Amino acid sequence: MSTPSPDRPLAPEHPAPEHPLAMPAFIDHARLVVRDLPLVSSWYQSVMGLSLMERLPSGETLGAGGRPLLTLTTSGHATTAPRNAPGLFHTAFLVPDRAALARWLTHAAGLQVPLQGASDHLVSEAIYLADPEGNGIEVYRDRPRASWATQPDGTLKMATLPLDLQTLYDEGLALARGHTHWGGMAAGTSLGHLHLQVSDLPQADAFFRDVLGLDLMGTYPGASFFSTGRYHHHLAANIWNTRNAPRRVAEMTGLGTYALRFNDTAALQTALAALDRLEIPTARTGDTVSLTDPFGIGLTLSA
Repeated sequence: MSTPSPDRPLAPEHPAPEHPLAMPAFIDHARLVVRDLPLVSSWYQSVMGLSLMERLPSGETLGAGGRPLLTLTTSGHATTAPRNAPGLFHTAFLVPDRAALARWLTHAAGLQVPLQGASDHLVSEAIYLADPEGNGIEVYRDRPRASWATQPDGTLKMATLPLDLQTLYDEGLALARGHTHWGGMAAGTSLGHLHLQVSDLPQADAFFRDVLGLDLMGTYPGASFFSTGRYHHHLAANIWNTRNAPRRVAEMTGLGTYALRFNDTAALQTALAALDRLEIPTARTGDTVSLTDPFGIGLTLSA
């Protein structure tokens, strides 16, 4: 596949049937509010390997393989979000396979990018880091669904075990031999899930499960994991830093907006009916419905 240009990006490939983007609803995009747009955008391009797809009056949209994943916006009114503010825990970039994860790790190591952790979650293998303004990031690959185990209560068996980074790095080195440079994030990379900081877990459960119609796929002390189509999670919410924190306010740095897209239009209509029934304010622009979630984060719903 040829490299997409910023002006005419290639159409993204259709995801495989078990891919999170093929599920009834999925995370389509996220927008971060940043203080230093040139610095942060350059970092996502050089370290994460995202491509510049569009320049906007207030920011830039970055993506991979023709798929827009992340928009960075800035404002003279932006204030730095405190650590205990609801918002982003991490954006999670899903790469196509273990080879792509190994190639990215080798690239990041060559740049001496500091990592914050690496875990084997049984359903996936994940590496954690942060961008220059402290926004959390996960880079991960999924294990085949046939290897995922279901627990007696119907939730998926997940864990947080150490990931053997040295072996993964060595695999990346072997794959990189003969290549003069890293070509950027692999085509097929997507925003596999989004992990939020929230102030109240029962409130998060009520909103994401009972209003938006996502399934609760697992719990962990202080955290819930939601999805559609029995993916391990499209959305996660935790209270580890933000228990009982006040709502996020506009123009804070960090996560400004996230987008939930529905392949199942009936599921979207059910969610919209629940929003109307509960008198949660929404605004409609064309086929997109915008609202603010219970924690002050912008959310868009579309099919």
